[in-house]
Amino acid sequence: MQTFICVVETGSFSAAARRLNVGQPAVSKSIAQLEDRLGVRLILRSTRGLTPTDAGQQYYERAKRSIEEANEAELLARGTGKGLSGKLRVSAAVTFARLHIIPSLNTFLSAHPDLQIDVRLDDRNIDLVEQGIDVALRMGSLPDSNMTARHLAQSRRYALATPAYLQAHGTPVTPAELAQHQIVGYNPSGGHTAWNFQRGDTAASVVVAGRVQVSAAEGLRAAVLADMGIAIASEWMFAAEIRNGDVAIVLGDWTLPPIDLWALFPTGRMVSAKARAFADFVEATLKEIASTA
Repeated sequence: MQTFICVVETGSFSAAARRLNVGQPAVSKSIAQLEDRLGVRLILRSTRGLTPTDAGQQYYERAKRSIEEANEAELLARGTGKGLSGKLRVSAAVTFARLHIIPSLNTFLSAHPDLQIDVRLDDRNIDLVEQGIDVALRMGSLPDSNMTARHLAQSRRYALATPAYLQAHGTPVTPAELAQHQIVGYNPSGGHTAWNFQRGDTAASVVVAGRVQVSAAEGLRAAVLADMGIAIASEWMFAAEIRNGDVAIVLGDWTLPPIDLWALFPTGRMVSAKARAFADFVEATLKEIASTA
């Protein structure tokens, strides 16, 4: 059963074998024996890969749910329901996790001493099923998807620059004046970005094309802190620098659309207790950060 689940989630016998640390022939044989025992085809094999049949998809969903529930029942039977165990695989953006999740992670681990956490830091949206991810932290608008999503928090966004940059180049008082400034652009997918400002009933959209474009948040932080220009960023990204004055808010009487943080769970699985607990932890951590800001 576990082998079949792994094959569906990884999409190939070879990938499942690597995850299970066994040979590919053993995986193929296990699936063939399962299909013989059930008397039904579970996997369709083609040059493009493996996909479950309708029967296979139904079997996968029920088998996965059964294993998750059995694991949680075992924890409760052992009297360890108050603590979680096993490995939790988390995906998160590099800068957000470095600033707000990793520093608080010991609190979560202390509450669950039998739990291991594998945190995959990547600004790209990786395939949760292929990578075996239990819960992913994603920001912004979510694409249409049948994945389970839970809203965790929301952050304000600002135009930001260092006092040194503003002293050297002046401070814009309207969005249109941004055209006269050095802009640090952050767009992981490339291309230009429109910044949409609002003040009361007045809206202003500015298309920026700065000399410096970065595809990762760490690069944006480094460029802004090196006095290279004005950038748009969430309060999460520069919370400490805003508090201590190393970074100043520009156009403070204008607002930008906020950014949302979501916990995303893979398709076809019952959300595990570990994943739910981690999402609770992140939500509580960000509420605490917001209350002290």
